[in-house]
Amino acid sequence: MDIRSQTFHRVRCVLSGALDVVEYLGLLIIGIATTVAIYQEVMVMIDARRVTLADLLLMFLYLEVLAMIGQYFKSGQLPVRFPLYIAMVALARYLILDIKEMNELRMLSVAAAIFLLTLGVLIIRYGHVRYPYPEDDRIAPTTDYRCPPNAAERLTTPASPSSFPESR
Repeated sequence: MDIRSQTFHRVRCVLSGALDVVEYLGLLIIGIATTVAIYQEVMVMIDARRVTLADLLLMFLYLEVLAMIGQYFKSGQLPVRFPLYIAMVALARYLILDIKEMNELRMLSVAAAIFLLTLGVLIIRYGHVRYPYPEDDRIAPTTDYRCPPNAAERLTTPASPSSFPESR
């Protein structure tokens, strides 16, 4: 490796780490805000001494957001299905709550949007079953461009000589 590629590799590792920190902070803020919103909604239901369908659907939306964040923290990936589920529930909530004020065309448009989202989820699921992703461990990289692990990974993962690219 020449000095330029080593410098580029180090800059890439620093920027990648910084983006990871921003990403995790953003997810943490979204998780805290969603939890606060759930608490506020529960307090509204307690004060009103009743639970409506709108309240339940809103709580379900909040739980879907938390499930999406949890899925990302567990796997490091965000399946595109989760935002589609949230969109379907949000549109259903809109349809249920505002049905009296909607004209026929708007009702059909919202129902068609829900149907298209459902088709999208179905197509994505079919694609995942029919054409699964190759396992990461079966794909051998030709060159190891990984960044050195952070402190938390060093504590849990035993270091091996092949874990890092050679530096000269």
